[in-house]
Amino acid sequence: MTQDNRPLAVFDLDGTLADTAHRQRFLERKPRDWDAFFAAAPQDPPLARGVELALESTAECEVVYLTGRPERCRKDTEEWLTRQGLPTGRLWMRRNDDRRPARRTKLEILRDLARKREIRMLVDDDELVCDEAERAGFKVVRARWAATSEALKTAQEQEGRT
Repeated sequence: MTQDNRPLAVFDLDGTLADTAHRQRFLERKPRDWDAFFAAAPQDPPLARGVELALESTAECEVVYLTGRPERCRKDTEEWLTRQGLPTGRLWMRRNDDRRPARRTKLEILRDLARKREIRMLVDDDELVCDEAERAGFKVVRARWAATSEALKTAQEQEGRT
């Protein structure tokens, strides 16, 4: 097997490649229903702009995925990526018990990746993740092509769940 040494294009999933609108209702109730939120992820429609950008990126980059989804969602997530015709690539997920904000967990992984490979870009919808990545010197493409509820934004930042 040949080692791919091309730069990395790092893609988030929820709100970047996957449209979570149909399952955000599970986060708008108290208490939030995280099991139902993640159980509904396999039914996410793809976000055309994100998928198009991932496919275009394969011309110059190795596409990899960095998500705040917990590790217990790996099988469903990998199957979803395959069904959408997205490039095969490594998938980094949050440990099941990790509740740190996405801006912390994702930056930790990005910095680790950058020690070994050039990161051409990070594509993410979370504004706080994007801000932190830019401050750290990464090129960021802000995925502003999906509607995100305030409940999801709060969950990403305060509850460290996605």
